[in-house]
Amino acid sequence: MKSKLFGSSGVRGLVNVDLTPVLVAKIGLAISTFSRAEKILVGRDTRVSGLMVENALVSGLLAGGVKVNCLGVVPTPVLAYLTRQLEADAGVMITASHNPPQYNGIKIFNGEGVAYNEESQDEIESIVENESFRLADWRNIGEASFIDESCLYTEMIRKNMRLTRKWHVIVDLGCGATCYIAPVLFGNLGCKVTAINAQPDGFFPGRSPEPNSESLKSLAKIVEDLGGDIGVAYDGDGDRVAFVDEDGCFVDFDRVLAAYAACVVKRNSGGAVVTNVEASICVERMVEACGGKVVRTRVGDVYVAEAMKRCDAVFGGEPCGAWIHPRFHFCPDGILSSVLLLKALEDEDKMLSEFLSEVPKYQIVRENVACKNEVKHKVMEKVDGGLRVLFPSCRQVSMVDGVRLSLEDGWILVRASGTEPFIRLTVEGESLKAAEEIMEKGVMFVRGLVGEVGR
Repeated sequence: MKSKLFGSSGVRGLVNVDLTPVLVAKIGLAISTFSRAEKILVGRDTRVSGLMVENALVSGLLAGGVKVNCLGVVPTPVLAYLTRQLEADAGVMITASHNPPQYNGIKIFNGEGVAYNEESQDEIESIVENESFRLADWRNIGEASFIDESCLYTEMIRKNMRLTRKWHVIVDLGCGATCYIAPVLFGNLGCKVTAINAQPDGFFPGRSPEPNSESLKSLAKIVEDLGGDIGVAYDGDGDRVAFVDEDGCFVDFDRVLAAYAACVVKRNSGGAVVTNVEASICVERMVEACGGKVVRTRVGDVYVAEAMKRCDAVFGGEPCGAWIHPRFHFCPDGILSSVLLLKALEDEDKMLSEFLSEVPKYQIVRENVACKNEVKHKVMEKVDGGLRVLFPSCRQVSMVDGVRLSLEDGWILVRASGTEPFIRLTVEGESLKAAEEIMEKGVMFVRGLVGEVGR
């Protein structure tokens, strides 16, 4: 938690509370100062605050002398892909991803379409804090224009992918940024498409922008009632995907990640797969059985992408539906992931439930403990020693991200959220009873620390 402004996925905050137009304009000016960019692309999701934030951001960029191409409402992976394809110096996405509608945020990509790393984010934060901006001479203030080049992204997928089965895809767009692209793309690939929550609406009236088992109950019912082959759902900005199988059952994030990772490793006759410290050990079981290896990183797609580049990984992803496909680009991509999963099912001649049948089941439970952002770091300083006392028989300790203890009957991870005021606890156990017992002890311990530090 070195950074106060940037979290694990860019800048996030409550609109007009944490994230004000004044701050956003400063961030825009800091981006132009740091990058010395000549051209920057800007996209946004459907949030009601999107245009306000965009105007403030673009104002800061123009003040730094940048030529800005505004893409309008596009998914984050489209912004990232076009940044590289159109040879921009950087791309900036205005989104709070899966957060509720009152939030918004800013995520920055370099000219290769890779999210800014921690070092670059810290540089920008320092410029904002010190107000060491580089303002352009009045004669050299930048210009802004609107462009629509999303077809380059859809054409990339169509050229590289061919589906032979007539899939009936029920797609839940969640009123988010995928509304304009995903249904058309599935149709162009020969699928029968039934779209729900397909109207762009920044209040997200249809469901939460976070696709999970609770928010996708309606999708699961529709897949079952209509006899769909698969249900697909995206988060607010389209970098995450969740699935419902042909029986109308929500698919566990960890198990589908493990099954697809194993499929990629098999196809490549080995290779590295990168995931984060929160992912289930079923990922190791599946990948290693196919001759691959698993590399674990901190939580956050920035860290996954960096590690993938370092070890030349064949695939990477997090157990929230954020999958990265290095053959195409290094931004998590929900739309591309859903098409690639369909292709994998065709190649193996399986439906989704059968595709997952070989993945071992472990019990994962996750809980959040409320903790103010300003004290999260102090709480985490006390977690390591306290957890070891709480679980004296721990076998191994990892400090890659937070504190992760390997235990006899499972593991526990305690880490500070990079995007919200929470301490997150993840527990995996060989049985649900074991997982719940570990979690109960962990939550009581963390709540005690939060109360102690917050006094």
